[in-house]
Amino acid sequence: MAKDWTDIPIIDLRLKPSIVAKALEEACRLQGFFYLVGHGVDTALQNRLEALSREFFRWDEAKKMQIAMAHAGRAWRGYFPVGGELTAGRPDLKEGLYFGSELGPEHPAVKAGLPLHGANLFPQLPDFKETVLDYIEAMTQLGHRVMQGLALSLGLDTGYFDQHYTRDPLVLFRIFHYPADPHPTGDTWGVGEHTDYGLLTMLKQDEVGGLEVKCQSRWVEAPVIPGSFVCNIGDMLDRMTGGLYRSTPHRVKNRSGRSRLSFPFFFDPNFHALVQPIDTSALVPDDAQQRWDRASVHNFQGTYGDYLLGKVGRVFPELGQSVLP
Repeated sequence: MAKDWTDIPIIDLRLKPSIVAKALEEACRLQGFFYLVGHGVDTALQNRLEALSREFFRWDEAKKMQIAMAHAGRAWRGYFPVGGELTAGRPDLKEGLYFGSELGPEHPAVKAGLPLHGANLFPQLPDFKETVLDYIEAMTQLGHRVMQGLALSLGLDTGYFDQHYTRDPLVLFRIFHYPADPHPTGDTWGVGEHTDYGLLTMLKQDEVGGLEVKCQSRWVEAPVIPGSFVCNIGDMLDRMTGGLYRSTPHRVKNRSGRSRLSFPFFFDPNFHALVQPIDTSALVPDDAQQRWDRASVHNFQGTYGDYLLGKVGRVFPELGQSVLP
């Protein structure tokens, strides 16, 4: 990051593509975070998703565990309880549902046993499956639009990412419930410090808030802006741009005294895509020593699937040992 910052910019997708691209360039060079408005994702669909999610998380744990992730095997879908997901080796104070593209048993990736591909596990709630799948479709289309703007921001053809990485993207969708933190001033975290793995994350927040973004010298809040998605870029875009666009660390602390819901949608390269640098002529020093994990995304060699599997096995160690290569 070139300088200190405290404000996350708001980008309106209804503006001219050149204006959007310039705003994306500035946001990705400095913050790695931005809000999207004017995105066109149906408000009624979002409200329905939130209401159904609240109903699910009111269930007792035994009922929720009927769709536990272990039942989905290599597809890596379903429910996990509070403390069931780790960040940097520490349990998160959250529970959640994992979803992805709905793929039947005859899909080639499923027949090949490819991890993170397969059928979803849905709770037995009326309209839940249809609502989640509609939301995944809407957010996938939005992901394509934003990646077109990001390509233009880098001086590339608008179809660059579609051509090389996202014609058949790996899309992952999570619904997280953060219970009230019993120690709001302590060292417990809904999600600890981390960066995201792929290209683009688009997050719907409820009204509670709690997301914090690492400024160069301190942590700043990402307040709730009604009708917006708060977005950030991931490690693969950092790698592709040689650090010109940084994947910024972030975390969640629910200090509100009440439950919080969030809905992160990850729009990422195809599992088999070989991630290659883009020639940006940028001379940006590697920030590995400033990252919490001291890991360089620029030394990585391989496909996005290789990178992703190396990460998710640390998030769910027991599940990873049983279903991943």
